[in-house]
Amino acid sequence: MKLTAGQTFVLIGDSITEAGRDMTGEDTPWSPGTGFGSGYVNFLNALMLSDSPDAGVRMINQGLGGHTTRDLKARWQSDVLDLDPDWLSVAIGVNDVWRQFDVPLRKETHVYAEEYERTYDELLEKTRGQLAGLILISPFVMEPHRENPMRATMDHYGRIVETLARKHNAYFVDAQAELDKLMQHIPATALAWDRIHINSVGHMALARAVYKIIA
Repeated sequence: MKLTAGQTFVLIGDSITEAGRDMTGEDTPWSPGTGFGSGYVNFLNALMLSDSPDAGVRMINQGLGGHTTRDLKARWQSDVLDLDPDWLSVAIGVNDVWRQFDVPLRKETHVYAEEYERTYDELLEKTRGQLAGLILISPFVMEPHRENPMRATMDHYGRIVETLARKHNAYFVDAQAELDKLMQHIPATALAWDRIHINSVGHMALARAVYKIIA
């Protein structure tokens, strides 16, 4: 495994990362089984420990529902830098796009592509030098029709993340591509009732994609 004992792995993002985790963000004696939430972070930890029970890696879930890159910028110091991670995974962008479609008249909540890329890039510039490994996960929507306006916008933001991954020498997880594979066989609404909040099958697909990188 690329991570070694004693290292810290922080995973930050929105509700997809949070997935109902408690505020510790960790599996501790006083929050057994709840700190990682019920999503891909929890599955990733299970995959890691089932293969490497002596891994000795400290994982911290820093996902918070509804957050955009603006929100990450506001909490980057406390939720990333102050934890001095060795590895960092970032999954952000779903809400940057979604707010443009679910509340189209509340333009103050919209994070358009230029701001998204600039803010994301600034955060990575602050952090990349101290990391042994960096993973960037693209945003996604459970919409199989690529010409759909929200899907097209999400794909554009995903390409921004891929560009940033190349710039910052990071691993890139194309979450949309992983979930597209599932939608070839399972209806989108069966995987995510609102096209965003994926079920355990979707979360497992993301966990496996990340685990392939660190294994």
